[in-house]
Amino acid sequence: MTEGNFVDYVKIHLTSGNGGKGSTHLHREKYITKGGPDGGDGGRGGHIIFKGNDNLWTLFHLKFKRHLRAGHGEHGSSGRSTGGDGEDVYLDVPLGTVVRDTETDEILFEITENGEERIVCQGGMGGRGNWHFKSSTNQTPRYAQPGMPLEEKYVTLELKLLADVGLVGFPNAGKSTLLSVITSAKPKIADYEFTTLKPNLGIVEYRDFQTFVMADIPGIIEGAAEGKGLGYYFLRHIERNSTLLFLIPADAEDITKQYEILLDELRRYNPEMLDKDRLVAISKCDMLDAELQAELRMELDEKLGIDYIFISAVAQQGITELKDKLWKMLNV
Repeated sequence: MTEGNFVDYVKIHLTSGNGGKGSTHLHREKYITKGGPDGGDGGRGGHIIFKGNDNLWTLFHLKFKRHLRAGHGEHGSSGRSTGGDGEDVYLDVPLGTVVRDTETDEILFEITENGEERIVCQGGMGGRGNWHFKSSTNQTPRYAQPGMPLEEKYVTLELKLLADVGLVGFPNAGKSTLLSVITSAKPKIADYEFTTLKPNLGIVEYRDFQTFVMADIPGIIEGAAEGKGLGYYFLRHIERNSTLLFLIPADAEDITKQYEILLDELRRYNPEMLDKDRLVAISKCDMLDAELQAELRMELDEKLGIDYIFISAVAQQGITELKDKLWKMLNV
């Protein structure tokens, strides 16, 4: 899947089906003069159903489907024959999809499991035929119920990637490089800021054929709350991550200050993000000799107040130790 095909926000208009009308038929047959009412029920209108599919990771297949309509229920007929149900419409969506009512902004439901099905627009019930209404005092009712009307709704789909570890950092901190080294993902890497414009997912292989999923989102900067840079647009993709890995380059002017800025931006977006497990990785440490690393460790021990690790994705330094730490944090 190319970067341009990653779609995580879609608005669509949905319409279920009308219920079929009940029949008012009276039985007619040779030698049977008064057969009585035998009108059948109308069929149910079609539903609009969302279904979780773990083979999908983007909403791109819904990008150009602005209007979706289910089938109408068929009308009842003679001989107490029930009309056919309207055709249901199934929409496969990736796990982590949040469905909102566009007009009220209310969250209707979230799809988090493979095969999970949720009805977003209920098809109208079919009306009952006239044979239901016969009685000792009304033996030939000439009326039946109409079908229930359809449901119409505008919904907004938001995808929140399901990953174990989320990468957080300023632009050009080395997040994409790290993801490309410890997973098979092939994110775009270049020597300029905001190289990553769309989130990337990668599967990290650990010991004994065990794995965990890591998500790389576009870099955030100070003032993202005011819309600077790419703002908060992609931060929802790490809301579901259990562990946050802060990536700060070793050549940063003040590592502690950068960490505090990133932490503050997360807090302003959603205070619950601060409840997640956190680890700081000092990237590009191949630029530091042993003496500089020792001095930096003393400074971080005094000021940072959180567990950290020195790594270099290019030189493959500290990668195994990083995997060990993340695996331990994920399985405590």
